[in-house]
Amino acid sequence: MGKKMLEALKEVDAEREYSLREAVALLKKLAYARFDETVELAVRLGVDPRKSDQMVRGAVSLPHGTGKKVRVLVFAKGEKEKEAQEAGADYVGAEDLVEKIQKGWLEFDKAVATPDVMSLVGRLGRILGPRGLMPNPKTGTVTFDVARAVREIKAGKVEFKVDKGGNVHIPVGKVSFPEEALVENIQEALKAVLRAKPAAAKGKYIRRVSLSSTMGPGIKVDVSEFAKL
Repeated sequence: MGKKMLEALKEVDAEREYSLREAVALLKKLAYARFDETVELAVRLGVDPRKSDQMVRGAVSLPHGTGKKVRVLVFAKGEKEKEAQEAGADYVGAEDLVEKIQKGWLEFDKAVATPDVMSLVGRLGRILGPRGLMPNPKTGTVTFDVARAVREIKAGKVEFKVDKGGNVHIPVGKVSFPEEALVENIQEALKAVLRAKPAAAKGKYIRRVSLSSTMGPGIKVDVSEFAKL
């Protein structure tokens, strides 16, 4: 660990669960990197990801965005191709984009597709799937309303999926954001995680919540605060 990280760790009580506003204020205070660090929300869930009926997956539109410029690719044809371009998509096409990606090009952050071209996009499953770039109807990225999907992603819509350890990680903004903006983004993200609770999940669903910046230490957040959400 570097000197600055060690100094930051001294400011965090590892045994304490902070209120959300306290955690956000502390996180901003301890940010020491020379760039605008991303703030990440980590949630430990009481689910078994190995069981298909306990998979947690979804998407959330953050009210204040992520602070990151997102490059959106849309697989579409005809009129839908034009709609995607007018909505601000960075790349639009069908067979040409599939061929380009098969050759190794991956210069985009999110992908959207209309249902009628998914048979083409399906060829890219082994490439896009492991990278979290495969369009999926559950997250609203397989849709005929491509214009809305593009605008939502550009405005700050992010996807999440529970990992093998039962954790969900969601970027919720930048350390430069005002405290209240970060608080509102985090609350909206947690609401989405709660809505995604599988019926098969038993016992306590949200086990642990923490915040961290790209270079900063993790800060535990009082889970009981989110019961009202």
